[in-house]
Amino acid sequence: MRTANPPSSHADTDPTADSREATLQRWLQEEAAIRAILDQGPGPGVARPEQIVGKNGLQQMQALLEGTLPYAEMARTLDFLIVEVGPGRAVFQGTPRQQHLNPMGTVHGGWFATLLDSALGCAVHTCMLPGRGYTTAELGVYLVKAITPKVGRVRAEGRVIHCGRQLATAEARLVGPDGTLYAHATTTCLVFDLPTR
Repeated sequence: MRTANPPSSHADTDPTADSREATLQRWLQEEAAIRAILDQGPGPGVARPEQIVGKNGLQQMQALLEGTLPYAEMARTLDFLIVEVGPGRAVFQGTPRQQHLNPMGTVHGGWFATLLDSALGCAVHTCMLPGRGYTTAELGVYLVKAITPKVGRVRAEGRVIHCGRQLATAEARLVGPDGTLYAHATTTCLVFDLPTR
């Protein structure tokens, strides 16, 4: 004869919800720390040539994250920021808000695309040697689930697949704190020597 298991004190707790909340809280803490650093730096703008001369792409991205180089004005406009960089990798975090909604009540696809394009481009940027630059030649964005402000935060993680002398390719995923995939993207970038003065 089987006996019923005693009721668990966690019977009403959804482990997925607990994990999501813990991840969201960690993301919010990281965001606050990074915003404090960026607020002490030069703010939004464009880096001057003398600020980046001799630095490779990874060093430039690290300097941006450390608040010694300006960040893109669009990041403030669309409420997202860079939160991590590494060799061939960049992560952006965004806050979906009312002002990002389309007329149907979900976040506009352009907001998805901007976060993904930023993660893709900055991942490629980390692979640039001093004096080298890149530009996006192709961007493919695939939206798989709607985002509303209830999601709280999303992260776009870009990773380089290949970086050569003339072409670089990368892929990115846009996810919520519970791991839900909202979109993914790919890019092809042209790589070239920056003009010298």
